[in-house]
Amino acid sequence: MEYTPASAVILIPSLEPDDRLPAYVRKLRERGFTRAVIVNDGSSEKYQPIFDELAAMDGVTVLKHEVNRGKGCGLKTGYTYIRDHMPDASGVITADADGQHTVEDCWKLAEALTDSKRAMYLGSRDFNLPNVPPKSRFGNKTTSAVFKLLYGQWLPDTQTGLRAFRREDLQFMIDVPGERFEYEMQVLIACARAGIDMVPITIETVYENENEGTHFHPIRDSYRIYKVILGNFVKFMGASILSFVIDFALLTILANWVFPAIAPELAHAAFFAKVLARCVSAPCNFFMNSKYVFEKKMSRTTFIRYVILAVGIMLVSAVGVDGIMNWLKFPTAIIGLVGIVVDVVLYLVSYRVQNKWVFAPDKEQK
Repeated sequence: MEYTPASAVILIPSLEPDDRLPAYVRKLRERGFTRAVIVNDGSSEKYQPIFDELAAMDGVTVLKHEVNRGKGCGLKTGYTYIRDHMPDASGVITADADGQHTVEDCWKLAEALTDSKRAMYLGSRDFNLPNVPPKSRFGNKTTSAVFKLLYGQWLPDTQTGLRAFRREDLQFMIDVPGERFEYEMQVLIACARAGIDMVPITIETVYENENEGTHFHPIRDSYRIYKVILGNFVKFMGASILSFVIDFALLTILANWVFPAIAPELAHAAFFAKVLARCVSAPCNFFMNSKYVFEKKMSRTTFIRYVILAVGIMLVSAVGVDGIMNWLKFPTAIIGLVGIVVDVVLYLVSYRVQNKWVFAPDKEQK
């Protein structure tokens, strides 16, 4: 398939738009986009004339949800239609209906699709500009920092609705969970886990009337977004805590009751108790992470990777604490504090490595 900017399809989910949307679509067509799909996400009847005007344009398809189902569902409805009815579409450009994405920026992302690689292109706004509302600046920078911490990639604009990807990834996008604004964060996490490049492309930063036209609810939708971005990590912490409880309970039972009863003369009983406890707690942690955290089918490969990581983390922890204590000449009284700091850092490293390597989704080359 030939990849040209004009062969990409513009997809715009819309809820109760104003007269700017038809004008925007006309400009997109004048720029060179030959096809657009508009999803009416449950707008009331008084907005029907706007969608009728759009449907009357050449190359524009209007799809409709009878009730509001959310932006994620709107995007998936459009993706499914493009997959099933537009076999010659080379890719998809998603844009918002509130005027934030200029026609030239849409074309810029369409041109990026002509690169011969699998990637998600993200139109990234500059949140340091004076016209950006403070709540948007703070929210986006905070989310970018959290995403970097947990998933290892700095994305300047995690909440951008201007995105582009090739046709081959339509099914991948349809399969990503999520129904409303949180879906777009789910896409970034899915791309990070699948090893799909996410390429920020600088675009114009447009906020009209303090972004009053948006349907983003600051509290409700921010909760949904952070529930997504932190959800796996919270489950990861839960699995770790439960594994620690198992380890601690077994260590206590073996060292205080079992070994004294069956082998009272055993030398280094604490060592053997710790080894046996870890031999139980570690597989439990592996099982919980595989089934409930990363939802990856257990296999010999994932188990070997998990063991390699566990041993590596243990060695780095020991060497790190020892190195810091000797290098900075800290008193031995604070070795426990140093160990906590090192282990917290390694805990975050462990999460990212398990996310992207140990339990990484199987890659499908398109």
